[in-house]
Amino acid sequence: MRLVQKRRKFRRQYVWSPKIAYGVGLMASDGCLQSDGRHLDLTSKDIEQLENFSRSIGRLLPISNKQDAFRLQFSDVAYYDFLLEIGLTPRKSHTIGILKIPNKLYSHFLRGLFDGDGTTYGYYDKRWRSSFMYYIGFASASKEFLEFISERNSSIIKTTKKKLSNSKNTFLLMYGKKDSNKIYKSIYKNANGLYLSRKRDKIEDFIKEDGNVTIKRNARVS
Repeated sequence: MRLVQKRRKFRRQYVWSPKIAYGVGLMASDGCLQSDGRHLDLTSKDIEQLENFSRSIGRLLPISNKQDAFRLQFSDVAYYDFLLEIGLTPRKSHTIGILKIPNKLYSHFLRGLFDGDGTTYGYYDKRWRSSFMYYIGFASASKEFLEFISERNSSIIKTTKKKLSNSKNTFLLMYGKKDSNKIYKSIYKNANGLYLSRKRDKIEDFIKEDGNVTIKRNARVS
């Protein structure tokens, strides 16, 4: 009991906001809660993504190189406990499930998730010469987590319900053109500059060029 009281007495305070929700999305995808109960890790090939995360929690965190990627590793008991309270745990890759995300901030969380484990791609449909298709998708090792995302997308963004596919022990949740547009409009509305530029630029290219396609076949961004 004394240890718990000490953690709570001297810790920072984190409360829900659009920025915090975005950072939770990044942690749910590319983040790690270490088993010591205080250290957290976020790794990405995009330094912009780590800079965005620092902005999301209001801290200037040092970024290091990790082989072909960038890394944030920091200690924050308050943030660690905040993530535990909403459902994230150490070694979450296969165990992550339902998270306690406020409905009104869900789109910001989903944008963070998309920047981490999301993908978008487009291609010419060979069946119709002038037809162009594009998709937004999410990947996870946890089926339960993507089922949660599918349900929330359906409930809040009004996408159609989707069945998950499985490829090499990774589950995929994919949305076609109509639903991708709904997701795009939802996650980038009032984004306040917190997004991974290359992913937003690519899906915007697909949307703008739909019906008058000039981009390369099977262009993909993950």
